[in-house]
Amino acid sequence: MDSSMEALNEKFLRTGLNETRVTDTLKNKNLTASLDRVINLAGVGETGCDKSVGNLLLLLANEAVKQKSENVLKHEKYVADRIVKGDLKTNLQVSSAVAYCKTADTIDDAAFDRAAGVGVVCTDEEIEKLVQEYLNEHKATIEEQRYRSLNATASALRTHPVLKWAAQLKVKQTIDRLYLALLGPKDERDVVTKKKGGAPKKGNAKPAQKVPKTYNMFEEGFLAKLHKAGGNTQMYPERMKEHLAATGGRVVTRFPPEPNGYLHIGHSKAIAVNFGFAKYHNGICYLRFDDTNPEAEEQVYFESIKDLIAWLGFKPYKITYSSDYFDQLYELAEKLILMDKGYVCHCTDAEIKKARGGDERGPRYACVHRNRPVEESLQEFRNMRDGKYKPKEAILRMKQDLEDGNPQMWDLCAYRVLNASHPRTGDKWKIYPTYDFTHCLVDSFENISHSLCTTEFILSRVSYEWLCNTLQVYCPAQREYGRLNLEGALMSKRKIMKLVKGGLVRGWDDPRLYTLVALRRRGVPPGAILDFVSEVGVTTAVSNIEVARFENVVRKFLENSVPRLMLLLDPLKITIENVDESFREEIEIPFNPKDAAMGSRKQYFTKHLYIDRSDFSEVTTPDFYRLTPDQPVGLFRVPHPISVKKVVKDESGNVVELVATYENDAAARKKPKTFIQWVCEDKQSNSPVRLSEARLFNNLFKCDNPAGLKEHELQDAINPESEIVLKNALVESGIHDLIKTAPWPHSATSNENPTTNPECVRFQGMRVGIFAWTRIRLLTSLF
Repeated sequence: MDSSMEALNEKFLRTGLNETRVTDTLKNKNLTASLDRVINLAGVGETGCDKSVGNLLLLLANEAVKQKSENVLKHEKYVADRIVKGDLKTNLQVSSAVAYCKTADTIDDAAFDRAAGVGVVCTDEEIEKLVQEYLNEHKATIEEQRYRSLNATASALRTHPVLKWAAQLKVKQTIDRLYLALLGPKDERDVVTKKKGGAPKKGNAKPAQKVPKTYNMFEEGFLAKLHKAGGNTQMYPERMKEHLAATGGRVVTRFPPEPNGYLHIGHSKAIAVNFGFAKYHNGICYLRFDDTNPEAEEQVYFESIKDLIAWLGFKPYKITYSSDYFDQLYELAEKLILMDKGYVCHCTDAEIKKARGGDERGPRYACVHRNRPVEESLQEFRNMRDGKYKPKEAILRMKQDLEDGNPQMWDLCAYRVLNASHPRTGDKWKIYPTYDFTHCLVDSFENISHSLCTTEFILSRVSYEWLCNTLQVYCPAQREYGRLNLEGALMSKRKIMKLVKGGLVRGWDDPRLYTLVALRRRGVPPGAILDFVSEVGVTTAVSNIEVARFENVVRKFLENSVPRLMLLLDPLKITIENVDESFREEIEIPFNPKDAAMGSRKQYFTKHLYIDRSDFSEVTTPDFYRLTPDQPVGLFRVPHPISVKKVVKDESGNVVELVATYENDAAARKKPKTFIQWVCEDKQSNSPVRLSEARLFNNLFKCDNPAGLKEHELQDAINPESEIVLKNALVESGIHDLIKTAPWPHSATSNENPTTNPECVRFQGMRVGIFAWTRIRLLTSLF
């Protein structure tokens, strides 16, 4: 680079432009000359300016090159001055100002301000009001087209005379929230079906039937658009060469949970995305524990997370820990200080918050320790390491960019003092790195090609890249997708802990919760959870899904994969008076009438049997088709019906037994209106199977939005009918066949074992619901 180019390079850098943008600008002679001219007109060539002003001046220079308009060139200084003054603050304002200048021989200040939106302030309340007005005006169309109208609404509001000047992220969030309030969550009505046209077939031949395409979340939408391995540009190209040499060009992902609690249904999406994306591309996925906060970590959480990932069917390439890299992280922290990009700060939390603008969003200013000598910060950091400071007396902060509009660049904390023994490193360390310092660097150490996370980390991408590039290490590509929320479920760790400690639930695995350990105990199969994640899909929008939709997916999965059994929750004994005690008629019953491949089992119609009490009534009514003293009923798969001859009651008048006859005389019997389930009493087949308990589950809370409850409101909101325990339920002896062959249907690749996972024995109780069986003979309803 010659001296003139070096001078321009320094000049452009003084305007706050980053090195990459300056390098790209200098490759374009016309843009270089235009930017040099604009900077001089703005009067910031020697003094420099902040990053936001510099980027807008670059945009003005670029517009001048593209427009090739004498008027634009004539008014360049006017526009540049308004940028420096702070009247023009966004790209849209600068572009609109240039468009005005192109048609104006002379500048009219008022007309310029109107054209460029100068002085237009759109508060959150104003955004809410204007978006709501638009939705009210177009309500009929929106209700008809539902979420298919969302893009049209967003496009229309981007050109709104006021909203176009507002923060567009805030506008989008407001649109999404008001759409949800108007229409509710997305459902099958919002699925767009593409219709392909084509010329009609000649003659009478019918068109070939096309097999419907199965949705694959890795082939469509967000995940399909991700870069290929090696496609993430590096500030230092040699880092990519090293990365590709280490990975062989494979996709490398990681699932990085904090071991400070149990995973919930929302985490299943992150697991499926990270492990599934790597598997789909024949890559590898690490399970990496983000164990940088020993005060909240417990061994039980480590083991539970590993167990649940295996239960969902995934196997990590390696299990690693952020603590594996504590020595490397410490070395890089010292390097950051020596580069004058890190400093030790002794401010209180309140002082740091105030320096960042506080709740009033006031002016930001630098910490008093920010410009302390490098040697002093290095010694103070070592003092932190050696235990000379208590927690919150000193922290290591990154020296980033306080002028950046992104709070993730406001000198984040990199290391803090903690008086806690670490589960893996013991008492070796007195200081621990933060997530913001650790995550990107460990991603770099492990050569992650796709650092996939949820959109609440979108602002962190700039600090993620800043730290990697500052330290000149390989910079993985962070990409963000929408998280999965389950409406009607409580997933806050803090609130669930209150339920557990208050005895309102039995533990984190209480089947009424939506933690993964609870869903597993309830009997929800891992395949159903993965089906749910796939059906919801992966986009950049947050998925707010009703519990009912999740349950429908699980129910559909189970209906196609579990057998049927006869189950009596409230049994009523029947004695058949016209057969002998030795009578034993064999009945072959399929496990699933719609799927012969599931096989069958044998049951025996005997003198003594049971039906469910709800299938008998002492009074015959037009709408009751089951057993009454005047109305026979068929027994499922039994050749002939039965008729009641006598009703036996106890001293309180409760029906305790029925005496009936087996109507095997074809000439005399009446045709039954329906068939009911039954369970025989037969010692040879160990029937019936008596259950110590059967538990029926309903919603844990009386309200629809438990997530909105405050902690002190939880107890009063508990549904007293959320768990119903029955003590005398019976199930047919076919349950023994299921236990022997569980999981059902049997698979050589199944990751379930009935000796360790008793929830895997699932079946559908006829007309009752879907249940899971445990080794202690507890029957648990899934739904």
